[in-house]
Amino acid sequence: MGRKKLTDNKKIDQTLETFAVDSLSVRVYPDGTTLAQDAAQMALECLGKAIEQQGSAAAILATGNSQLQFLDAIASSNNLDWSKVTFFHLDEYVGIAAEHPASFRRYLRDRAERPLNPKTFHYLQGDAPNPLAECERYTQLLQEQPIDLCCLGVGANGHLAFNEPDVADFDDPQRVKPIELASATRQQQVDSGCFPTLDSVPQFALTLTLPAICTAKNLFCFAPGIHKAAIARKMLKSPISPQCPASILRSHPQATLFLDRDAVSQL
Repeated sequence: MGRKKLTDNKKIDQTLETFAVDSLSVRVYPDGTTLAQDAAQMALECLGKAIEQQGSAAAILATGNSQLQFLDAIASSNNLDWSKVTFFHLDEYVGIAAEHPASFRRYLRDRAERPLNPKTFHYLQGDAPNPLAECERYTQLLQEQPIDLCCLGVGANGHLAFNEPDVADFDDPQRVKPIELASATRQQQVDSGCFPTLDSVPQFALTLTLPAICTAKNLFCFAPGIHKAAIARKMLKSPISPQCPASILRSHPQATLFLDRDAVSQL
């Protein structure tokens, strides 16, 4: 894969490295702050264009440490009419209330809904009495609303949302479904400080499937940091396969992977 360097003085003031792997555009930044600022600007442009063309926009947001600076940069901008934007999110733990400290609903309510005040934020209710009925409800909402932008993080084992390597299906007939979390994913939640012990991490979650994710017109995937170097290498160099679910992004013509220099240290 060839690489080129460019400097875009309108967006960033440091060198940006870009290359492509199959259909996936890869952008490598000097640090996470520069990455977040540029990705936020690109997201605002994407949603602004959708509003200009359609009168409204819709986006799916992700959670996790990889999203923190990006969401902060989005929230600090006043360059978009958020009353014309509808939000969804990728996943939620089964059995966790919205006020639980590790709830993805709480994470996004505090970091996106409250500062932005969008038109609507459709949340996956992880504590719904009937998880299958909740999946059907959310599927219907997604089917009624084309998605202009989907934001993603990559798990240490290559999962997108909670599509684990052992169960990820590129041709999944479902759009939202319950899934059992892999041990590595549950341990990652402990290591990230989301839960105190492995036993406290729920065993199941509700997740958008890979086909649901890939229906988005644009995909922004974030994997900064030295701890993402191994999976970034696997994602970009291994065969496109459910054994590395994130590799599917290499087949999406409007997908962009945002990395910093630490994350490309093994390439």
